[in-house]
Amino acid sequence: MPRSRTWWRQDCALNSRFWIINCPVHLSTTTDSLSVRWLGRMDFPDALALQEKIVAQKREDHGLEDELLLLEHQSVYTIGRTPDRSSLLDAQHLPYPLFSINRGGQATYHGPGQLIGYPIVDLRRCGQDLHKYLRWLERLLIEVLSEYRMAATQRGSLTGVWVEDRKIASIGVGVRHWITMHGFALNVCGDLSPFDQIVPCGINDVAMTSMENETGRVFSVADVARAVEQVASHRIKSLRVAPEAQLIDA
Repeated sequence: MPRSRTWWRQDCALNSRFWIINCPVHLSTTTDSLSVRWLGRMDFPDALALQEKIVAQKREDHGLEDELLLLEHQSVYTIGRTPDRSSLLDAQHLPYPLFSINRGGQATYHGPGQLIGYPIVDLRRCGQDLHKYLRWLERLLIEVLSEYRMAATQRGSLTGVWVEDRKIASIGVGVRHWITMHGFALNVCGDLSPFDQIVPCGINDVAMTSMENETGRVFSVADVARAVEQVASHRIKSLRVAPEAQLIDA
């Protein structure tokens, strides 16, 4: 398992299950203009509001560093703003709240045991290339999983990360003025049965899996977040383009 510096703060408020809440903690100092924060378990509307706030700040101040928010959600379903809602199956009887949000893609589930990553990245520093950004997210997660001796892959035209024919991570992004929000959901451990209430990402007969299911080992979401922090801080350089090719004033 990857080893990294300690990044918990002891003065954060804890809930009865010992998850850090309402505690935006910097995991590290800026590494090539990427700041990574662990937020613990956070309600979806609060995380959405935080993303929107940061996007607005970055739109006003192009000098602000890019960020990666790492967290867990309470159980919730989301779907992109699409007229096709067939992936919800029975939208009136979902066991958890549903949010329509400004990302691409069909329905997915977020909940305990899943590591959520929200990169807020100015793509004008990255050649304004959304396809490149999506592939970067996939390769980031594949590298993280390889640290745990898991052979994950990309799969043709299907966005996300797979272990053989089983999906272990979903990706859905939104972009405002070339600034990204939303991001990835990596299934670490926990109950996957809520996916049975939808057609995950609109892919019929897809089998969802997790790190725990694939290896039979116990994982902590916080530990996997540390691994993501390390890999993302290193890989951010591969996403950037040369300063002369950046379009920050566009």
